[in-house]
Amino acid sequence: MSTAATSPENKRGPLLGVGNIVRFNWPFYALAASGALLLGAAAVWGPPATRPYAGLALLAVLLPATLSLLASWYVYDCSALYRFSWLPAPATPLHRILNIHAGFDETSALLWVRFPTAELRIFDFYDPQLHTEASIRRARAAVAPYPGTVAVQPLALPLPHAAIDQVFALLAAHEIRDPAQRVAFLAELKRVLVPGGRAVVVEHLRDPANFLAYTIGFLHFYSRATWLEAFQAAGLRLEQEIKITPFVSAFILADNSRDNGADAAGNAP
Repeated sequence: MSTAATSPENKRGPLLGVGNIVRFNWPFYALAASGALLLGAAAVWGPPATRPYAGLALLAVLLPATLSLLASWYVYDCSALYRFSWLPAPATPLHRILNIHAGFDETSALLWVRFPTAELRIFDFYDPQLHTEASIRRARAAVAPYPGTVAVQPLALPLPHAAIDQVFALLAAHEIRDPAQRVAFLAELKRVLVPGGRAVVVEHLRDPANFLAYTIGFLHFYSRATWLEAFQAAGLRLEQEIKITPFVSAFILADNSRDNGADAAGNAP
């Protein structure tokens, strides 16, 4: 159980989300800013014949960077994502919850505030051999793990069967890049859930909205069809799909086999 001295008034500061984006990806934004300055100078003071082309190049640099920052500000600082107002109320009180992340944890403290009477377990499946993005390394160096966090392998969670009432994988599951391993991870979520338990998977999707926001960066995400196929392969049934923002979706999942078994038992003659 997490025992961190976190106040119920704990809230995210203004611009924390977009600030983290810039802080952990600063080489990209530094390069974009440098390129914009050079192109801006060329558009104003360069040879007259090249100024229109420099202006177009400047727009090509500034527009994607600006759109990505605006989208990130909206998602991570303005939307209900971290307020959890979109989260359906559980049918019964939650006694044991699990939060799983991939190296950078922005949600455990907030979940502790949301469910103060529940035992909170926190697992981190970050693997430096697999997750080689420099931004994750910078984030881990800048932010200490939440107290009680346990490093795990995503395909073998150190929990017995039916140990958790609700499990959260918030903007993390897409970091498992191999499709078969991703299904195996989702099957582990199913395994540790109690009968009637729920898994909450939140993800950006590879869709037009995220393409407009992040251009080729949207390829780091997976399509809705890919997630639905993975859920089905793992034996999870989609109970509810919530569009938190145009850029982020929440999938509320239940154990398909247990629910089917309950129906079969209830309808047996």
